[in-house]
Amino acid sequence: MTYVAMLRGINVGGKHTLPMQHLAKIFTECGCADVRTYIQSGNVVFTAPCRVATGVPATAAKTIEGQFGFAAPVILRTMDEMTAVVRRNPFLKAGLPEISLHVCFLAEQPSTEAVRTLDPDRSPPDQFQVVGREIYLHTPNGMGRTKLTNAYFDSRLSTIGTARNWATVLKLLELMQS
Repeated sequence: MTYVAMLRGINVGGKHTLPMQHLAKIFTECGCADVRTYIQSGNVVFTAPCRVATGVPATAAKTIEGQFGFAAPVILRTMDEMTAVVRRNPFLKAGLPEISLHVCFLAEQPSTEAVRTLDPDRSPPDQFQVVGREIYLHTPNGMGRTKLTNAYFDSRLSTIGTARNWATVLKLLELMQS
């Protein structure tokens, strides 16, 4: 089965540096095959049996912390899940420009009660919609200016997330399919 692992907070602003060749090696040592990385922000496409893949996020995160000295949460999606992410984007369906679209991938599905605590007016004109384990974002002024941050969603939803722009989401799915 084909998976994508998305790491949070590596190679951002010169902090938490992790060369992609080291990252690929970590995934290979976890039992993954056909390991490929995409851009420096921590995206790894690989194949593995389900029993191996379920342990990869914890094992890779522990290895990274031990070897590089920082925490890097790892969020996993299957090819079917990524296909559904692309199909379900409500902002794409509404015809909004792709350059302003992002997806925050969550480690766990938040409770309905937690989702209700999110403020839809936190960062106008930005918008978001929570669909399962994803938060679809429309940030017309850019991610650097929004108040819809990982920290905000983490604190309200009691889980960890990592965001990717729409072009990266599409490229990851393409890599998974090839």
